Parts: sequence; C-alpha cells; structure tokens
Amino acid sequence: MLPAIVETVAGALKAPHTAIFLKLEDRFETAAEHGQPTGSPLVLPLVYNNETVGRLEVSPRAKGEPYTPADRRLLEDLARQAGVAAHAVRLTADLQRSRERLVTAREEERRRLRRDLHDGVGPRLAALTLKIETARNRLSHDPAAEELLSDLAGRAHEAVDDVRRSVHALRPPVLDELGLVPALRETAVQYGGNALEVCVRAPEDLPPLPAAVEVAAYRIAQEAMTNVVRHAGARHCRVDLSLEGESGSLSLRVEDDGRGPGGGPGVGLSSMRERAEELGGTLAVGPAGPAGGTVVRAELPCPSGRDV
Repeated sequence: MLPAIVETVAGALKAPHTAIFLKLEDRFETAAEHGQPTGSPLVLPLVYNNETVGRLEVSPRAKGEPYTPADRRLLEDLARQAGVAAHAVRLTADLQRSRERLVTAREEERRRLRRDLHDGVGPRLAALTLKIETARNRLSHDPAAEELLSDLAGRAHEAVDDVRRSVHALRPPVLDELGLVPALRETAVQYGGNALEVCVRAPEDLPPLPAAVEVAAYRIAQEAMTNVVRHAGARHCRVDLSLEGESGSLSLRVEDDGRGPGGGPGVGLSSMRERAEELGGTLAVGPAGPAGGTVVRAELPCPSGRDV
C-alpha cells in the first residue's frame, strides 16, 4: 500500500522523490520511496488518532515550478488518508515482531526442557527402574512382592518411554547431539542412494545459532530433500548453508538436477514457507536453470549470537 502511495504522489505531482517514513519508538525508518531526493523536501506528518505515526516527504520540483496551494491541499488530504495506512503497516510490523519473539522464546524453552528431561528426569527414572528390578530379583521367593514389583517395573519402563517420546517431540535430538551442520550431513547420507547423490556444503566454524533458527533450517532442508527423493527424479542434490554477515541471516539453498518444480503448493511447501516466515524470513522455490532442476532458497534472520 505505501509504495503505491508514494508512486502515485510522485506521478501526479511530477515530484522527483517521494518517501514515507514510519515512526518506530523514537526514530523514523523508511517504509517506501520513489525516485531520488533533491533539495529540501516538503514534510507532512502522518497522524492517526492524534498520534504521529510517520511522515510524508516530497522533494521540490525544478526551479520555477513550486507546489501550488492546490497541490499542498491535495498532499494534506492524502497525508490524512496515508496516516491510516501507515498505522496499519505499523500494527502488522509489530505483530510480526511479536510472532518472531514468541517463536524464538518457544524454541529456546524447548531446548531447555529437552536438556532437563534428557539429562535429569530420564536418567533418574532409568536408575529407579534398575533398583525396582533388583528388588524384584531379591524378593522372587515372595510371590506377592514379586507381582507388585513387576507391576512397578512395568510402569517405570512406560514412564521412561514417555519421557523419551517427549524429548524427541520437543526438538530433533540430532541437533543437540551433533549440531546443525553434522545433522544435515547425517540426514543427507540417509536420503542418498538409489542413484541419488546428496552433498552438504557449509562452514565448519558456524557460530552457535538460536534454537528457532536451527530447527527451522534443519526442518526446511529435511523437507526439501524429501521432495527431491519423492518427486524430482534427480541424480544430484546439493545443500548449501552460509551465514550472511551483512544481512545477519542464515542462508539455506537446496538445489537438484531433477525434472523441475511442478504441481501446486503442497503441505510440505506450505510448512517450509511457514517456518521461514514465522521468523521474519523468506522462502522461494523455483527452477534451478534452463537445464531443469529445482532450487529452494530460504533466508532466516539470525542474531549475531546467543548465550550458550
């Protein structure tokens, strides 16, 4: 909406540059612009419910072509309408940031819970089960005691199995056991074979990543490799992982030389896109080149690091 506004204003008034800035906390950030700025711009505030939510800047036209009073009235009317649009854009941005924080907090808590269950509750239950088994063996001469302890041992085994299932459901265990890059390489070995070669290229010194980014990258790559095996009929598949320092994002690329993208969006593609977008990232799927094949590209915003 905002790019359409600035483009329309620039075209209608023949302005060399038009821009809308949104107010975020105590600063203004560019939300949309058209053209190149020249001279001192005409600035109009964007207001919603008596609150300044942004500003509209329009660069002056060439000398001898000032904005007429009618032009200013038009801009003021437009600024009032643009204030509503700017407020809606701010709300959308706030909602996206809240969603990103929730997803990040959820995955970090899952990592913590998995660690506590795996390192604490699980071993304690396993030790308790062994003690029950030992007691049952020593009291085997007492049928009533043996029956009771056998029942307790069975229940303890069930509890250990429940904990193990919970641990696996919270977070892919391979990520904590191996790390993201080795986990992708192990998964590539599992998907390789039957005339399909899968290779992973990634930096060995990848810094610690937020839990949400690790899970999203692993699941997206896993789903992309699954699609290659099921649908592509490819002979080669390459998974590239890199950390883009300038953009502060983790870049994932899965490319194959199969028959190329086809059909409509399925559950797998929707799942991959949702995992990327809930972190504020992007996912694109398209042809790899004129010779065929498919490439999946994901960009996942990634902070510089986290406390380990």
